[in-house]
Amino acid sequence: MANTVSAKKATRKIARRTAVNTARRSRIRTFMRKVEEAIASGDAKAASDALVAAQPEIMRAASKGVLHKNTASRKISRLASRVKAMAS
Repeated sequence: MANTVSAKKATRKIARRTAVNTARRSRIRTFMRKVEEAIASGDAKAASDALVAAQPEIMRAASKGVLHKNTASRKISRLASRVKAMAS
């Protein structure tokens, strides 16, 4: 348990940041799941729309430090290639 005032404050700050990061991570997963479901259903238009909505959310998470920049780019790239494969 934290003893000093500064350590107690740090604990409170960490708890707040953890809650924010958890919410962001959950939001990303929701957007990615919508793309996955659209791909699974075979609806190319819905998959494309879901990907357009998911891209800025994933990159926002990367800019906020929830995801690494390269991880975010990789996720977008893999989703985009799967959506593109559906169109052809």
